[in-house]
Amino acid sequence: MMVTVRISDDALAIACGADDVAKAFEKAGATVERVSSWGMQWLEPLVEISGIGFGPATPGDVQAILDGGADAICIGPIAAHPFIAGQQRLTFARAGKTRPTSLEDYEATGGWKGLNRARELGPEAAVEEVVSSGLRGRGGAGFPTGIKWRTVAGAKADQKYIVCNADEGDSATFADRMVMEGDPYMLIEGMAIAGFAAGATRGYIYCRSEYPHAIAKLEEAIHKSAHIVHPFVLEVREGAGAYVCGEETSLLNSLEGKRGEVRAKPPIPALVGLFGRPTIVNNVLSLAAVPFILAEGAKAYADCGMGRSRGTMPIQLAGNIKHGGLYETAFGITLGALVNDIGGGTATGKPVKGVQVGGPLGAYLHPDQFDIPFDYEAYAAVDALIGHGGITVFDEDADMAGMARFAMEFCAAESCGKCTPCRIGSTRGVELIDRILDRAPRTRDTVEALPQMHNAPKDQRSLDDEIELLEDLCETMKFGSLCALGGFTPYPVMSALKHWPADFGVATAKVPEAAE
Repeated sequence: MMVTVRISDDALAIACGADDVAKAFEKAGATVERVSSWGMQWLEPLVEISGIGFGPATPGDVQAILDGGADAICIGPIAAHPFIAGQQRLTFARAGKTRPTSLEDYEATGGWKGLNRARELGPEAAVEEVVSSGLRGRGGAGFPTGIKWRTVAGAKADQKYIVCNADEGDSATFADRMVMEGDPYMLIEGMAIAGFAAGATRGYIYCRSEYPHAIAKLEEAIHKSAHIVHPFVLEVREGAGAYVCGEETSLLNSLEGKRGEVRAKPPIPALVGLFGRPTIVNNVLSLAAVPFILAEGAKAYADCGMGRSRGTMPIQLAGNIKHGGLYETAFGITLGALVNDIGGGTATGKPVKGVQVGGPLGAYLHPDQFDIPFDYEAYAAVDALIGHGGITVFDEDADMAGMARFAMEFCAAESCGKCTPCRIGSTRGVELIDRILDRAPRTRDTVEALPQMHNAPKDQRSLDDEIELLEDLCETMKFGSLCALGGFTPYPVMSALKHWPADFGVATAKVPEAAE
């Protein structure tokens, strides 16, 4: 009897050896289907036969799996696994179940239903459906998606654009990649709905060049579905690797062939965006949520979540964690449940020291804060941010002062240079943290020693003085930077200083409370 084996062709699965496992099954006479990933990354390569999972599998396990003797790596029915069964998958409902570029699979699982309903409702009603859903930008800012759409729809112009920000550069984030590699038609449908609702006929997916598998699948899917989304026309553009191009105005400059540099606002991109025309710039996850909203109605989406954070969030668990992967659930779940119950704690088995949420510019949260619900406002209240939903776990051996230094170093390396607080402040931040860690307070330089420099320090700075200076520098960067790169860099620095002052060599640190 011919056996059909399903194995993911997700980039992470391939990196773990999925291609070799697939070839071994084909050599053994099995039929292999390459599908999207379930998101249980610690089990990749994950093999599925008639709904039963085996992982992580190697080519040496193939015969035992076919003979029914691979009990050691059998996880039982995949859909019933606690990691999957506990999720509320709206965006990732097809994950692990469909062939990524198969139009037949997409249509058979509800594909294009949202686009068809949008066309029935009309542009204005489609916009209001997104407004009523409560969907907020999943790229980090959390701005209401429907309000942005309404602004562009109301703008008068001969040409409008839909731009998908797929420049996924945050640490511990891979949800965008999984959408593009595993369910590209869903993203295309979301962009087509946005184009119809706002009156835009052209769209661009700005994808980072480090995602070659995603780019290849997107281009294939765009070609196959062109007749369905017509007259909307889509193109994929590759970024050149600049982190700052994840900021929407830098991205637009890059798309136009200019230097990836932040633009001052106003005007906002919704009014003066790509090539000076009204432009919707949304993240992959924001656009990927739209087909469900239009297909099932705004209420079905808004019924999930808490407060102003409606719907679900595909949370990405990474770092020093036992069960890393993608976990989509409604807003409101606690960080402790995500890290300890779902993620299984640290991979090393050591106690969790801290968790960074929101990428390299996100705050470090202490285990004492693990009862905070996953909610935009709840995180903002403690000077933290959800960002793109990436969670990086650190065990007790982590040097949090070193991580704070990395935040400043990262900002210095990735700054576009447009504004002084980010360009100069990050470099001075690295120097300042180095002096704190080296216990080498800075002495006065030649200029500071001049008699006319009345406000310059007259004595060598103490360690407390240096800490105070670091806090002052962070405040300047936070409120004076032109974009979130410089504005959010203080979050990891100040949270590390607040929760782990001993790593900086001080007993306690008086870190200011979250600013309104």
